[in-house]
Amino acid sequence: MATDIFARIVHSRTADEVVHQIEVLVLEGILRVGDRLPGERELAKQFDVSRPILREALKVLEGRGLLNTQHGGGTFVADVIGQVFTRPVMELIARHQKATLDYLEYRREMEGITAEFAARRATEADKALLTRIVTAMKAAHEKDDFEEEAAIDVEFHSAIGECAHNIILLHTLRSCYRLLAEGVFYNRAMVYNLPGARDQLLRQHLAIYDAVMAGNPEAGRRAAQAHIDFVSRAMTDAERSGDWERVSQLRLQQRSPSPTGKQALGKAPGRQSKHKHSEAAQ
Repeated sequence: MATDIFARIVHSRTADEVVHQIEVLVLEGILRVGDRLPGERELAKQFDVSRPILREALKVLEGRGLLNTQHGGGTFVADVIGQVFTRPVMELIARHQKATLDYLEYRREMEGITAEFAARRATEADKALLTRIVTAMKAAHEKDDFEEEAAIDVEFHSAIGECAHNIILLHTLRSCYRLLAEGVFYNRAMVYNLPGARDQLLRQHLAIYDAVMAGNPEAGRRAAQAHIDFVSRAMTDAERSGDWERVSQLRLQQRSPSPTGKQALGKAPGRQSKHKHSEAAQ
């Protein structure tokens, strides 16, 4: 993590000033979950405060659930995103298909707005970071590396959220992407394995990227919503084809010849005799 994001406190050097600055860095998404803060000596130097003041500030932030301090291991940004959806709620969502449909409906509208804002507000630094992510996305696509490509997919959408410069959008979408990354809603591998899906997903991501880089809000919204529409259709197709494969395998298994030469049902194909049919009817 870059160590020059912490600014020297010029006026009253108090714990409150340190707390406020770190809170803003977390709120703006500059400090992210799992980021490690510099050591106490270095951090106090950057803030230009005494180490007792810094310790007091870190204690306040830990009490607010924003930081975790591991003895001998450093201080880290806490999992503030995961707390948006508690574990029982996540498990409840995973058991009900309607939640997946609602999730995609929500993402369609929110990501449309986010891409529109991003196209209006992205700075040159935002665009440089987005370009770096897209370059990595293309490289993962060329390598046919599903795990890397899926991880960069989430990173890309998170970066679009950062470009929008809206704190509420940023954190609500990050919580949604967390659920996606953990496979709560659906198995992304099913969608990626559909014929041609990976190429289409890449083109859709590039369309969003191009709109943001060009500063075209309407194109950004359309591209983001078209992307979610495709994901919805692809997910349905993947589930249907998966179910078809399951049924086909069961048919094949049931109709495979047994070692005796008879079918798995234990009887030869064809109609029963009239006599046996009468017995069965009794």
